[in-house]
Amino acid sequence: LTFVNTLPHFVIGIWQGRMLSIFGFSPKANLWYGLLNFAVSMGLYLYEYGLDHLRHNGMMLGGLLVIIGYFAVGRLCYSRLNGKAQ
Repeated sequence: LTFVNTLPHFVIGIWQGRMLSIFGFSPKANLWYGLLNFAVSMGLYLYEYGLDHLRHNGMMLGGLLVIIGYFAVGRLCYSRLNGKAQ
């Protein structure tokens, strides 16, 4: 659940939306909450299964790559789609 909850909070935070999280009702609070969700989910998964098992779990690895990809290019997408120069 925390893994799935990571991306919406991170996207809303980058896109300057406001959604209630445990850290408040601001875009920056959503960024931090998305990061917390990501850290908790990865921590729990790695504690239970280990790093080697992650390479063999396509669902978890695919989700991880989507989240990392959006962490890397989220602000770029926001600026390009809103017509602002980076």
